[in-house]
Amino acid sequence: MKRRDFITLLGGAAAAWPLAAAAQQGERMRRIGILMGYAESDPVAQARVAELRRGLQELGWTEGRNVRFEYRWPGVDPPRIRVHAVEIVELAPDVIISSPAQVTLELNRVTNTLPILFVNVPDPVELGLVASIAHPGGNMTGFANFEHALASKWLDILKELTPSATRIGAFYSRENPAWRGRLQTIEQTAPSLGVQLAVIGVSEASEIEDAFNSFAQEKIGALIVLPSIFVTTHRSSIVALAARYRFPAIYPFRFFVVDGGLLAYGVDVNDQFWRVAVYADRILKGAKPADLPVQGPTKFELVINVKTAKALGVTVPDTLLALADEVIE
Repeated sequence: MKRRDFITLLGGAAAAWPLAAAAQQGERMRRIGILMGYAESDPVAQARVAELRRGLQELGWTEGRNVRFEYRWPGVDPPRIRVHAVEIVELAPDVIISSPAQVTLELNRVTNTLPILFVNVPDPVELGLVASIAHPGGNMTGFANFEHALASKWLDILKELTPSATRIGAFYSRENPAWRGRLQTIEQTAPSLGVQLAVIGVSEASEIEDAFNSFAQEKIGALIVLPSIFVTTHRSSIVALAARYRFPAIYPFRFFVVDGGLLAYGVDVNDQFWRVAVYADRILKGAKPADLPVQGPTKFELVINVKTAKALGVTVPDTLLALADEVIE
């Protein structure tokens, strides 16, 4: 390129720079609060947030240009959840995205004005978060994860896997407000499958091994692990104990099976975090949560770990293998 041409090109670019800068300066910076009931170091939580950010990016929201994220990671500790809920509300972001139920319930106690989008929350009507699925009516809406009918599906699958099991355990966290509805569904399904239940709830990590000891004394033939942030946080211990006690166990999410669990059936929560970006986009453009219906899950996944099945001496029926979305060898 000749020097004269280069100077002309440089001059044209320089003239354009102020225009581009003015366009960026004129674009309003919006703030999105993200309150996650997980440890910041948890790769599962990071994968979910990554899907949210990807969805927002696809809709034109770029961090540092027109949006800024404010994160809080209180983990599973109720006092920390309360403190961080207050902190994020005091920042007054344009919208708050929260997950899961325990975190969203705390936010509900702190504010009834800031727009809130929840993700991975069961039965928000029963929990008092919205007036109805079609017409939320307040400052909250979002994406529900489990219908109670899914709980009976866990029992169906586990019984197909272990047809000789007549006593099955159900392990849950007492801190999860949704456990009663799910457990009631399992209890209603059990008699039709010829199953008796042994139910144990825990509140502290120190109680987990005692619970598995009790299941062993109850002589259960298989185990259902109900979802909660407590269970997700302590998944390594739970999966290891299921292996030690040789309990064929079904879990609510894929990552349990990736970590060595036997099988999982449940909602693809990463998909819900990608979908919530659409609602966040609409709220940032002026929509009200009261006018956005609560969305249910659209993607479910059955994942089976064949290596774990072999270690437990369990033969996975071909019918289950054929239905599986993923088989881990």
